[in-house]
Amino acid sequence: MESLKNLDFRRIYHDGKSRADQMIVMYVLENDLPENRLGITVSKKIGNSVIRHRVKRIIKEAYRLHEDEYRSGWDIVIIARKGAITKKSTDMEVSLRRLGKGLGIVKEKI
Repeated sequence: MESLKNLDFRRIYHDGKSRADQMIVMYVLENDLPENRLGITVSKKIGNSVIRHRVKRIIKEAYRLHEDEYRSGWDIVIIARKGAITKKSTDMEVSLRRLGKGLGIVKEKI
């Protein structure tokens, strides 16, 4: 899983598709690579650095646990919202999966 650079973030915000719920906003854009690249943004509005890093770790772990369920070749940017502060990792897993399914990047189960 490769990380994204500032130019990549701007390109995804401008050209990508997005979905949101009370915890996160997810942007996606095809990248023509054999793997997905994940970028996570947690604003200072969310809280101090301890809270921001906790939210970032929860998002990263929720994605990692289900990474094999996502189609390959996508740039994914996740922006945390205030609602993410009080949520557990299982809530984040559900949120990521639901938004990913809505954006068409989650593989269909057979």
